[in-house]
Amino acid sequence: MAKRHATAAVVGAGDFIGAAIAKKFAAEGFTIFAGRRNADKLGPLVADIEAAGGEIVARGLDARKEDDITGFLRAADAHAPLEVCIFNVGGNVNFPLLETTERVFRKVWELACYAGFLTGREAARVMLPHGKGCIFFTGATASVRGGIGYAAFAGAKSGLRAVAQSMARELGPKNIHVAHLIIDAGVDTAFVRERIRQQAGAEEVERLDPDQLMHPASVAEAYWQLYRQPRDAWTFELDMRPYREAW
Repeated sequence: MAKRHATAAVVGAGDFIGAAIAKKFAAEGFTIFAGRRNADKLGPLVADIEAAGGEIVARGLDARKEDDITGFLRAADAHAPLEVCIFNVGGNVNFPLLETTERVFRKVWELACYAGFLTGREAARVMLPHGKGCIFFTGATASVRGGIGYAAFAGAKSGLRAVAQSMARELGPKNIHVAHLIIDAGVDTAFVRERIRQQAGAEEVERLDPDQLMHPASVAEAYWQLYRQPRDAWTFELDMRPYREAW
């Protein structure tokens, strides 16, 4: 593994997509700054990356708190120049409209949109003096299409997409690559498999094709390819889905 004098920050380093992204960039020589609300849950990710010879700093943070995000990204940049920042916070909930409380809507917006704004702004603040960087956002089907029961999630994710697009237009000419990745699929996680089991039964889970759900490592690979793009052909938005996904 060739070590780089650079850090990659993952805000929302969960057990699946976030962990896969962290492992991929660590394998490519980046020092990883991994953040999530419960720092204790980062133990397995730290163990995996260090066992593979990588370097990782694990931090607990609430991405909705400006001071948390500012401190986290400044610490990453102090360790080595912050070159990549990936916002991967979720917030996927489903409630009928009349059961979507003010608290639910506000909390989902804070998690999936407002926190993304804070992360992108602070990443730009530390990257601009370096004259380069990448800021990537994880989106979803709800980023471009509202669905039944998804008023809160779609409102937040479509807002995040608009924030990312505004950042891309402003920061691109300053050599900061901003991209938004739409994951138009169920991701192969325990949460998604359990949801399928509850809605369609255990037999439906057993009938899933090997590539019917998107693998977290495939998402991580997409982010790596975005990072490697030459700046004369930067992608702002990339939508991806398994071969069997209807769209």
